[in-house]
Amino acid sequence: MIALSLAEVAAAIDGELLRGAPETVVDGQVETDSRLVGPGSVFFALLGEETDGHRFVPAAAAAGAALVVTERAVTVDGDTAQIVVSDGYAALAALAHEVVARVRASSADRVAADGTPTPLRVVGITGSNGKTSTKNMLRTIMSGHGETVAPEGSFNNHVGAPISMLRITHDTRFLVVEMGASGKGHIAKLVRIAEPDTGVVLKVGLAHAGEFGGIEATQRAKSEMVTDLPDTATALLNVDDDRVAAMRALTAAQVVGFGTSDQADYRLSGVSTDREGTRFTLTAPPVRPEADQDVPGGSEQVAETVDVRLAILGEHHAMNATAALAVAHRWGVPLAAGAAALASMTRAERWRMELLQGGPEGVTVINDAYNASPDSTAAALRTLVQVVRPGERTIAVLGEMAELGEFSVEEHDRIGRLVVRLGIGQLVVVGRGAMPIHQAATLEGSWDGESVFIEDVEDAVHTLQEMVRPGDVVLVKSSKSAGLRFLGDRLGGVSA
Repeated sequence: MIALSLAEVAAAIDGELLRGAPETVVDGQVETDSRLVGPGSVFFALLGEETDGHRFVPAAAAAGAALVVTERAVTVDGDTAQIVVSDGYAALAALAHEVVARVRASSADRVAADGTPTPLRVVGITGSNGKTSTKNMLRTIMSGHGETVAPEGSFNNHVGAPISMLRITHDTRFLVVEMGASGKGHIAKLVRIAEPDTGVVLKVGLAHAGEFGGIEATQRAKSEMVTDLPDTATALLNVDDDRVAAMRALTAAQVVGFGTSDQADYRLSGVSTDREGTRFTLTAPPVRPEADQDVPGGSEQVAETVDVRLAILGEHHAMNATAALAVAHRWGVPLAAGAAALASMTRAERWRMELLQGGPEGVTVINDAYNASPDSTAAALRTLVQVVRPGERTIAVLGEMAELGEFSVEEHDRIGRLVVRLGIGQLVVVGRGAMPIHQAATLEGSWDGESVFIEDVEDAVHTLQEMVRPGDVVLVKSSKSAGLRFLGDRLGGVSA
């Protein structure tokens, strides 16, 4: 966190300074997990569903926290300061907003050694699928052009996103914020904190549909990314998705489209994927970098076309890469430079279409078992079919797609039927929640033992170890809660 006095922190979060001198300056990392606290950290004691952060205030103080923020007075030892607020979550958001605003203001007139303006630029990314991959791609591109801050993993909720924002310094050039949600108003709150210069919407699908209440409610929630953007900002929309394209009418921001259609400003074509990765061609419009957003080494842009080569599996990642390249391009990074940066990525993220070949000889495992929605599961299954080579057998190991609510049975059923229609050689369904996949696959075709249901993950490991043979290509796909990512690791020879 940037350096602030205790008085400035208390004012920003509307808190009462109970302990510590107002002029004392704090500048350590902000944490909500006492296990991560170190000397100089700021610890927020939050009330959770399963635990109370106030229990860990003594541990945070013992670890060297400079400040603890609590919702009630707590005995604190040593030199640790204390600020009491009425709502810890609101205070965390308020502090993040204050820090981003201060860095934005201090960087407004900042220039590089060559005189190029280098103000802080903020992008928010949302969508039912692809947020983390797109965030990682954009971070990879922009890191070569200035200090870039982006969340680790999927830090994208009302706690993780502010924590990520608080990592910025006065030297930060680019802040990439992943914005997830499980209900109405969640993304709007994050947008108000970060005030993005660019808001990206990737896709509206059935991920978390059980929490949102259906696809229409999901669309309304995702549209919060662009509804409050000012006319000086940019809304980058996936025009291949009708629900996303319709958000054009909901924003005052300049709308820029990406996708495969003729309506796309950033148009990708010729997408293909195999065991070596994903390839496509991207054409960008003539564009002058947004006001004062020139990147050192960039220049006034003309229409560009570039062949993009990703070491990442899956045609769906071409769309994510296009979004990242479009943001970078509008910030002054030539397409060729952005594409070269993406070519260096060996994976989108741990457990996301991760290619593993360290298990049984001749067996390839695609471990994609961190998140799963109907759309992402269908995309992964299609990728499995695309990367298989003549003489190889395809095996799909599928677990539950969580948080689908009333749509769960229907969507799992649809995936089971898709497995058969794609001609996948063997299906292994793991866990009671995924049972409809097995049932649908069994009913869909004239299968005789090609679909196996196993209730326990450990039993599934043993079954697969006996089942696989050289030349098999195995996809492991499920939501994180199903635990199949560890099954994929074991099958692919990755030690814990």
